[in-house]
Amino acid sequence: MIPIPETLPPAVLPRPVINESEEPLLEGGLSRKRGSRIPNPKGCPREARAITHETGGETRELAAGMATGGRTEMEVGADGVALITIVNPPVNSLSIAESGRVAGSAPADPDPESGQTRPESGGVGLSRPVLLSLKENYEQALQRDDVKAIVQEETFLEVLIFLPSVEFEKGNLSKPIKGEEACMLGLVDAIVPPEQLINTARRWALDVVEYKKPWVRSLYKTDKIESLGEAREILKFARVQAQKQAANLQHPLVCIDVIEEGIVSGPRAGLWKEAESFQKLISSDTCKSLINVFFAQRATSKVPGITDLGLKPRRITKVAILGGGLMGSGIATSLILSHIPVILKEVDDHFLQAGIGRIRGNLQSRVKKGKMTEEKFEKALSLLTGVLDYACFKDIDLVIEAVIENVPLKQQIFADLEKYCPPHCILASNTSTIDLTVIGEKTKSQDRIVGAHFFSPAHVMPLLEIVRTQRTSPQVVVDLLDVGKKIRKTPIVVGNCTGFAVNRMFFPYSQSALLFADHGLDIYQIDRTITKFGMPMGPFRMIDLVGFGVGIGSGMQYLQNFPERCYKSMLLPIMLEDKRAGEASRKGFYIYDDKKKARPDPEVNKYIEKSRNLAGVTPDPKLMKLPDKDIVEMMFFPVVNEACRVLDEGIAVKASDLDIASIMGMGFPPYRGGVMFWADSVGAKYICSRLQEWCNKYGDFFKPSPYLVERAAKGIPLSAPANQAKPRL
Repeated sequence: MIPIPETLPPAVLPRPVINESEEPLLEGGLSRKRGSRIPNPKGCPREARAITHETGGETRELAAGMATGGRTEMEVGADGVALITIVNPPVNSLSIAESGRVAGSAPADPDPESGQTRPESGGVGLSRPVLLSLKENYEQALQRDDVKAIVQEETFLEVLIFLPSVEFEKGNLSKPIKGEEACMLGLVDAIVPPEQLINTARRWALDVVEYKKPWVRSLYKTDKIESLGEAREILKFARVQAQKQAANLQHPLVCIDVIEEGIVSGPRAGLWKEAESFQKLISSDTCKSLINVFFAQRATSKVPGITDLGLKPRRITKVAILGGGLMGSGIATSLILSHIPVILKEVDDHFLQAGIGRIRGNLQSRVKKGKMTEEKFEKALSLLTGVLDYACFKDIDLVIEAVIENVPLKQQIFADLEKYCPPHCILASNTSTIDLTVIGEKTKSQDRIVGAHFFSPAHVMPLLEIVRTQRTSPQVVVDLLDVGKKIRKTPIVVGNCTGFAVNRMFFPYSQSALLFADHGLDIYQIDRTITKFGMPMGPFRMIDLVGFGVGIGSGMQYLQNFPERCYKSMLLPIMLEDKRAGEASRKGFYIYDDKKKARPDPEVNKYIEKSRNLAGVTPDPKLMKLPDKDIVEMMFFPVVNEACRVLDEGIAVKASDLDIASIMGMGFPPYRGGVMFWADSVGAKYICSRLQEWCNKYGDFFKPSPYLVERAAKGIPLSAPANQAKPRL
C-alpha cells in the first residue's frame, strides 16, 4: 500500500479496482486521509465529486525527465472527476522521502488512541517534490468549482488510486497473486481490461459520491478476522512456519507482529506499529540487499554496445530444439508456454517419444497444481512437433542445440544446421561449459552462433545466459534478449570462455568443498552450514543432483583451461567406479529413497579416506571445530575471487549482472543481495587476506586475483565500475 509519512495520520485503505492484465501487479489501493493539513472543504456542496489518482506510464515518465525529482499532474474531466497522475521516474514509485520531516508538513499528530505523539519517521512516504506537487493539486482541486471534492465525516478526503495493475504479496514469502485471486479474496472490488481502467475508476468514484456504491472503510472491516483466541493460534503457527522457511529473515516475523497488533489493539494501533516497524526495517541489510536485486535485475537488459545501437528485435515465429533430454524438453516447455511453436528433433523415435513425454509431463504438472487448464494444456501441446530429420528446418528462425557435452558431436550438428537452416536463422547452443568458438569452428556462420544457456530445470529456473563470441552479430543478441523476455526469463549477456560467467564463477564452489573434505572437514557439516546460510542445498547435495558424470566432465574442462587454480580431487572418480553416480543412481554422497529424499551415508567416509591418501593429505583437526562463519567463507570466497576475474577479463560487463546470475542461476539467497553485493558487505580487504592465508596453507587454488588484490589495497568496492580489459562481448 501507499507509504504514509509520519507527519500525516494513518490512512484507511479500502480496496482498489484493478485491470485484468496477467503481468506482475504493482502496488496500489484506495486511501482516505485525514484532512487536517488540507484546507477544510466544509464549504463544498454536498453533490461533491471524488479525486482519482493514478501513476503515469513510461511515456510520461520520459517526458518528465530525471531532473524534476518527480511531480504530479492534474486533469479535470467534464464529469467533475479530477485525475491526478504521479510522474516520478525512473520507476514511478511512491518512494522514500528525504531525511527529516517532509517540507510543508506539520509535526506529527498524537496517536488517536493513546494520545502520545509518535516519533518522526524520517520522511517515509512520497518523495518531497511529489508530495508538494500532490498537496498543490489537492488544494487546487478543492478550490475549483468544477471539481466538487467530497468531504466525509471527520473531514476525511477520499483519494482513489487506480494503477494499470496491482500486486499483492501473499503471506510472509512475498508471493504475488493475480487479480482474479485477489478479487476472490476480497482484496479488490473488480477486475477490468486495461483500456477500460480509468473510465471504470472515474465511474466508481462518482457512484460512491452518489451513494450508488458503498464507501467501504477497509480499515474497520472485521468479517474475515477470526476470534481473538483463534487468530492468535493462527499467528503462532505462522511464526513457526516463517522461522522454518526463512530462518535468516527478520521481516516475516515483524509482519506477523504488526498484524497481531492490529487485531489485538485495533486498526489504528496496527498502522502505527506498521509505520514504526517499517522505519526500522528500511535501514536493515536485508532491505538494502533486496533493493540492489530490484535494480540489478532491471539493469540486465541494458548492454553497452548492444542495446544502445538502435536495433529492433526480429520476429521469432518458429524455434527448433535439438535433443529432448532434461534440458531440451525444459526449453521446449518454456517456449510453448509462451505460445511459440517448437520443432523437437531427436536421433530416433525412442528418444523422440521420451522427449515429448517429458514435455507432456511438465505441462501436466502445471495442470495438477492448478496453474493451467486442460484447454490450455492441449493448446500448448499442439504447438509441439516431433521430427527425426532436418526437412522442416527450412523456415526456422532460431535453433537451440541441447545435446550432451561432446565437442565433436556439437561441431557436426552445427555444420549440419548451416546446410539446412535459412541464412537468417540464429544458431544457438545450450552448452554450459564448452567454448562457442570451438563448437562453430567447422562453419562459416560465426556471426549467428550464440550461446543460449538455460539452467535446469529450464522451464522453472528464471535465468538465461546469452553468450556472445567476438564474431556474434549484435542483432542476434538483441533477438535473443527479446526471446528471453517473451518466455519470462531474466537474460544476462556475457562473453565467451570456458564456463562463461555463471558456471565459471561457481566452479571453485564445489572444488573448495572437495579440497576441504580431503583435509578433514565433514561433508555433511559443509552442506548443513551452506543451507543454513541460505543456499537451496550444499555443494555435495548439488553434485548428487547434477550427477557425477557431469561433475567430472565439467571439472576436466576447467582443469584444461585453468590448471594453475584447479584442485584435482579424485573423490568423484573413485565413487563413480563403485557405481555411485548421484541422485539418479540413488547413491552418491547421500542415499535416496523412492521419493528422492536424501539421508547421509556413513560409507562415504571410506571413499574420502581413499581420496585423501591419493592426494597425500593429512586431516587437519582444527577443521573439525570450525564455526559456521569460517565454512561459509571457505566455500564462497573462492567464488568471489573467480567472479573478480570474470569482471577483470570483461566476460561480464558489470558486477550487478553477476549478482543476478548468482541468485537466479545458482540459488544464492536474494536477501544477501547477490554474490558481489554480499562480498562488498564483507569487504575486499578481509576477503583478500583470508584467501592469501589459505593460499599459503593449501596452495594456489586460493591465490587472490590481481583485481581483488588491487581493490583491497585501494579500498575500492569490488562492484564499483572500472576501466576493464576490452569486454569480450
